[in-house]
Amino acid sequence: MIRRGLLAGAVAMLVVPALAGCEAGLNAPTLEFHPAAAGQTAAVDGIRINNLFVLAAPNGSSLPTGAQASLFMGLFNNNDTSDRLVSVETSASKSVTISGGSVSLPANQGVNLTGPQPDIVLNGLTQSLTGGQEIQVELDFAKAGPVDLEVPVEPQSFYYSTLAQPTATPTATVGATPTAATTPSQTPTASTNPKK
Repeated sequence: MIRRGLLAGAVAMLVVPALAGCEAGLNAPTLEFHPAAAGQTAAVDGIRINNLFVLAAPNGSSLPTGAQASLFMGLFNNNDTSDRLVSVETSASKSVTISGGSVSLPANQGVNLTGPQPDIVLNGLTQSLTGGQEIQVELDFAKAGPVDLEVPVEPQSFYYSTLAQPTATPTATVGATPTAATTPSQTPTASTNPKK
């Protein structure tokens, strides 16, 4: 009996360090950054919303009033019919732009609006945004309808450092345009080549 106990103890002493070694080393999962707060998750009439968040400036700074901010999320349509995300609204910005005007959600499929470039942009922030805040956002779907959510604002650091803020909207270039007076016109002349 004592031999079996010693043998079991010896095996345990060999197995425990081997198992513990799975979490050791330079690439151990315990050493990787994990965001303190994941984005908002919700469901509305068969549409699943995953990891919805607004991207702020890097840690220690904030996006100022009047700036733009990126909004990211994943969507999955569990319904047998297609739907569309037709608008996004928030009192934290003057307007919200969806790339392409809306987002198509095919039946029983997912759509990732997860970057690195934003597909949804908050324009003209009405307040400064800093990581750790929450703002109210309404998503409106053509069939599923609206859903109001408290959405976390995440800093553009660590896990989110590869995501991009919107680029400035290009402005129209003011310059001279050619007019009819500056472009000579050519009037075709009739050919005088006689037929033989």
